[in-house]
Amino acid sequence: MGSLSDIELRRWIERGEYTEGKSDRQNGLYWVFRRSFRNPKWRLRYNFRGTARTMWLGDYPTMTLAEARKEAKRLQARITLGHDVALEKQERIRDAKARHEAARSAITFADLADDWYDRNVWQRHLQGNFKHPHIPRRQIDTRILPFIGKLPAEEVKPHHIDTILTAAAKDAPTVSNRLAGMLKAIFNHGIKRHLIQHNPATPFGIDDAGGKRKARARWLTRSELTILFNAMKTTSTLGRENELAFKLLILLGGRKMEVMTARWEEIDLNQGVWMMGADNKARRAMAVPLPAIAVDWLRELKRLAGASSWVFPARKMQSKGTPHISPDTLNRALDRLKPNLAGMESFTIHDLRRTARTHLAELGVKRDVAEMCLNHTIKGVEGVYNQYTYFNERRDALNQWADLIVALGGASEHQADAAASGGKPIEQCGAPPAGFLPFAPAVSK
Repeated sequence: MGSLSDIELRRWIERGEYTEGKSDRQNGLYWVFRRSFRNPKWRLRYNFRGTARTMWLGDYPTMTLAEARKEAKRLQARITLGHDVALEKQERIRDAKARHEAARSAITFADLADDWYDRNVWQRHLQGNFKHPHIPRRQIDTRILPFIGKLPAEEVKPHHIDTILTAAAKDAPTVSNRLAGMLKAIFNHGIKRHLIQHNPATPFGIDDAGGKRKARARWLTRSELTILFNAMKTTSTLGRENELAFKLLILLGGRKMEVMTARWEEIDLNQGVWMMGADNKARRAMAVPLPAIAVDWLRELKRLAGASSWVFPARKMQSKGTPHISPDTLNRALDRLKPNLAGMESFTIHDLRRTARTHLAELGVKRDVAEMCLNHTIKGVEGVYNQYTYFNERRDALNQWADLIVALGGASEHQADAAASGGKPIEQCGAPPAGFLPFAPAVSK
């Protein structure tokens, strides 16, 4: 029998002539066509150190006769040089499977980040040592995972870290700085748990991220406050709860989460006093006098809150079950206001606190009184020895500030009319209940 030809091969396929091997009579090449085969296959037969060996080369006609002959010739040359080509193929297949399994089972950066978050951030939150766990969670999900979430953690390189930090620094330098520290912590966690060997974020510092943080100086002028109050009235998607939250922040000069986490049990609407607990940045309890307009706003919020014990209850189920509104809620609400702010320079929620402080100074409020209105800790020796709360002075200062807010359009129409017609005087601010300590000294470390 002579060498194989394509005409013969096609004829055998058409006739359905099955065979365990038709020899090409060169280089040990055979054409095999079994009933169980969808297509015929090429097979190489050879002897290696006295042992008969075989290996499959490919399917016909995907591998043509000419290609099969060329491959058989190449493999016979390797056999002559002492290589067991069938064994080499088995080892290649085994190695490929091992690499595939290793890749499939390798921990991705997303897995590593989740493990770090659950073991560190969330556990600290449950212990009361991490107040806002949603912030690093959101930053991981939106700023990091889109770049490296699916990569094996061991394959993340410094150039990936640089890309993440550079992208964040374009619109949020402070966030970029936080990401640099967070990435270092996540990779260090992986090293400690023997999941990875190296930390690609180690070389990056503040200068490589967003740079040193610059103190903000943005505050809203009287005309800008009028524009803001008008925008609150005309932005239909703002929501009344968000509007009142903004106004309370402006009036009281409070930190966002101090106000957002307030409970009704802390507020005496009849006395006009908010007895804020010590769970704040200054770490002290404090009696906050409430101007009449603030009491009106809080009574409305009481109706909106229903049976909730929170002044600003969560409006939908959150992933971690936080009972009050998320800190992101007001950020998103501010974004909805911006189209109606008539080209006003951008500002943040925290800039409202600086706005209150600046206008208190403009109204002639003494420095220590204004600082206490914002629940700032008085620095130095004076802060240690002067434990006076300035409650009456703060009451008068906030009443002046409330009058100005009403004049600038911050009150609703019926509140403004009541103030103008001599209804409940806007200066009537409550006093703390008898026996209540206006604030406890800050905790020393």
